[in-house]
Amino acid sequence: MDGENWTEEENDRIVADYFAMLVDDLSGRLYVKSEHNRLLRDQIGRSCGSIEYKHQNISAALQAMGEAWIAGYKPAFNFQATLENAVARWLVRHPDWLARRPAWRTGDWGELAVREEAVAPVLRFDPAPEASNRPPPDEQEQIAAIVRKFDVAARDERNRQLGKAGEDCVLQHERTILRDTCRDDLARKVRWVSHEDGDGAGYDIASFDDRGAPRLIEVKTTNGWARTPFHISSNELRVAEAHRTEWRLVRLWDFSRTPRAFELCPPLDAHVSLTPTRFRASVQ
Repeated sequence: MDGENWTEEENDRIVADYFAMLVDDLSGRLYVKSEHNRLLRDQIGRSCGSIEYKHQNISAALQAMGEAWIAGYKPAFNFQATLENAVARWLVRHPDWLARRPAWRTGDWGELAVREEAVAPVLRFDPAPEASNRPPPDEQEQIAAIVRKFDVAARDERNRQLGKAGEDCVLQHERTILRDTCRDDLARKVRWVSHEDGDGAGYDIASFDDRGAPRLIEVKTTNGWARTPFHISSNELRVAEAHRTEWRLVRLWDFSRTPRAFELCPPLDAHVSLTPTRFRASVQ
């Protein structure tokens, strides 16, 4: 049976099992992978190795979709489109998953409102991804196809809860860093511009460095990996160019587990590939 293609029912069963483990994984609850594997063998009659590898395929699909995955199942690519469709079906059937709050805020995936009193962790900043550590070409090709198919960047942009939580996290981080350098006076002046004044400024957070120089921070948040694509508006690009010394893009990733970040400064096209995705049409 292992030589045969997986049926839609089999794919749906193993994807549901994977997400059951992922919820426990993100919440810090113990689970036994071998027990999940055993139960699936009883249900669908596949071998232990076949189920293990399919779990790795699901990790790869989630990575390409800009979602969290189980670190214990290293992503394995070159899987069939039927599997990515099964993952997409699960996400459609569970819309609360994409709207969930990060586990470090509540540990409760069911309650979706942002708690204002929640304390964001101090962020870990890593170097930005580089050409030297890109995935192999065959993986890049499959990732790119899935990104186009499911429009991952647009999904994250529409997720206002995710965006708000990410901005709040950066706001708290900036204030904490200033207080830690004995600049409480500046920490009190840090503003959540997009929350207080609305979108349109071209940045989300107005902060400072420890010398008092302004930092205009645009926040982009994903639950996926560091290379998950994101949207940036023409207005944000204009403001970045007009304020090169002050403007910064903070990219948050792995947000639903332990938020990590990297920072980009203008010109952005030195760091990322900018691809036009929409056009403004005027009737002639």
